[in-house]
Amino acid sequence: MASIGSMPDAPTVNRATARRFLVRRHLLAPPRSLPPAPESVKTVVGRLGSLQFDPLEVTGRNHDLVLAARIDGYRREWTDDLLYRERWLYEAYNKGLSLLPTSELPYYRIGWDRYSASNGYGKLDDHAELVAELLERIREEGTLSSKDVEVRESIDWYWRPTNQVRAILEALALSGVLGIARRDGNRRLYDLSERLFPADLLAERRTEEEQRKHKLLSRYRAHGLLGMRGGNQEVWLGTTTTAAERYRLRDELIEDGLLLPVSVEGVKGDRVILAEEAALLSSDRPILAGVAFLAPLDPLVWDRDLLRSLWDFDYLWEVYVPAAKRRWGYYVLPLLWGDRFVGRIEPRIERKSGTLRVLGLWWEDTFEPLDEPGFVEELAAALRAHALFLGATKILLPRTARNRALVAELRPRLDLTPARSGAPRS
Repeated sequence: MASIGSMPDAPTVNRATARRFLVRRHLLAPPRSLPPAPESVKTVVGRLGSLQFDPLEVTGRNHDLVLAARIDGYRREWTDDLLYRERWLYEAYNKGLSLLPTSELPYYRIGWDRYSASNGYGKLDDHAELVAELLERIREEGTLSSKDVEVRESIDWYWRPTNQVRAILEALALSGVLGIARRDGNRRLYDLSERLFPADLLAERRTEEEQRKHKLLSRYRAHGLLGMRGGNQEVWLGTTTTAAERYRLRDELIEDGLLLPVSVEGVKGDRVILAEEAALLSSDRPILAGVAFLAPLDPLVWDRDLLRSLWDFDYLWEVYVPAAKRRWGYYVLPLLWGDRFVGRIEPRIERKSGTLRVLGLWWEDTFEPLDEPGFVEELAAALRAHALFLGATKILLPRTARNRALVAELRPRLDLTPARSGAPRS
């Protein structure tokens, strides 16, 4: 096994090159450049490998925000169809609950197998009668949710006590016995995995080593420029049991020619790219600039340390921060302009009135939106696209003194009629 010291010197690029590379490989140069079609969802998944799922829907679900930033006219039903009708995608744990290509299921079933071997950490044994009852109902009647069964007493379950039925259905899904047939809002309807996935795919087995290596590669694949070691530990959760094992598998991926170490001037420590993207890294072509609102769990913003060292941008998702301690807001999104993070935006959908309300806009100290050629037009285009993605018919902007002049420039550009908002972007 090669050590870091025995590896060839990593090529060095400057920070500007690294920023252009990341924005381009994340399909954000410009944003919403992919055509309005379900196939574009497959294009994004093909590039990033997995999309993190989060049930909060303040201004769209996390994976939908990731896709809406890259696909013109994105519609959430495209992804739902790929998940619950075509089953080209499925839900499983990678970096948190994620949407993964179903074809890669054998490389991610390690979570199922380990959970099953523990019998749900004893929960399935402790509640064997309920397990049998639920499985029998699903076999006989089809899909089942926790609301279809009489509520039983609560049991301890992760963060808080939970209805037994809900907990055991989740445990059976974590074991791979059940899968999510569809969702009704955030309510999960389960069916037998053998009915949801091809038999040959369920029968295919990969070694634990192969699966851990694939899961580790998926993190490098999703972000594009992660560090050789250290960094945000949540990025690596579920890949290996120890840092030493992670470094060993990383070295093997480098030896296998799948990963390539690189160095970025002014950024501490070597980083790693997909070897197949080396030509993209070396490209000096200017990017096509546009404005994107990035999801809180967009892979581009996974590595908060890199955001600070490469972009001088400090981002904290404050959804779990007590309100009194928040600096920005509950569900604030990073705002990307070209290859720069220039600010933050807090959009919120008010469905009863069909309104996209922008609660706040904040700019980096070095950025003045009205002095940037083309920025106002692109910000307006991003707002219109976001409103249409959410099904909003009007946009309300914040009435704050610091943004008064900008809002005056934006308002005439926020017409949501098809003639103004439906044109494809180049």
